[in-house]
Amino acid sequence: MLDAVNAEVAPGEFVVLVGRSGSGKSTLLNLIGAIDTPTSGEIYLDNIALSALDETGRALLRRRRIGFVFQFFNLIPTLTAAENLQLPLELNGVTGAAAPERVANWLAAVGLADCGQRFPEELSGGEQQRVAIARALVHAPGIVLADEPTGNLDLETATAMIGLLDRLCRDSGSTLVMATHSREVIGLADRVFAIRGGCLIEEPA
Repeated sequence: MLDAVNAEVAPGEFVVLVGRSGSGKSTLLNLIGAIDTPTSGEIYLDNIALSALDETGRALLRRRRIGFVFQFFNLIPTLTAAENLQLPLELNGVTGAAAPERVANWLAAVGLADCGQRFPEELSGGEQQRVAIARALVHAPGIVLADEPTGNLDLETATAMIGLLDRLCRDSGSTLVMATHSREVIGLADRVFAIRGGCLIEEPA
């Protein structure tokens, strides 16, 4: 259970959440991402009080303003890499020539310019996570929430993924909030918060 959680994150910041398994890191990300609702208190995203939104409003907010990167990639297996990126654009009304152009640009940005027609099962774990990162950013979200995004990758690939995600979020101006067990990430973050006993405690970055 989370309690006494009080923090403000500025646009464009990279914030890391650390804590033991079960401490509430994923719960906090779900609250920020309007997936779960708090029993008390208030969460604001771009000055919008999440409690003021109904389920449809929360779904629209997630679709338009938030990007998600998960540990297990969560790519749609029946869609190609390019189609996985095109889906959030279609959901946000980006159609015509603008959509494939943006998809191509983001695949190139993550080093997969030649992989757009490949299906997830044809990609390595690192390549799938690159697609997932591009999918999270393709619709220009204000905030990206990453939940243990390197948990299924080897150390070398994980380090490269974190550096890539950090760089792309900074280049696009997106706020990045990441839950992780990896101490290697902390050196890249602007701020670090630990969850202990349900409380959010800022630590030296």
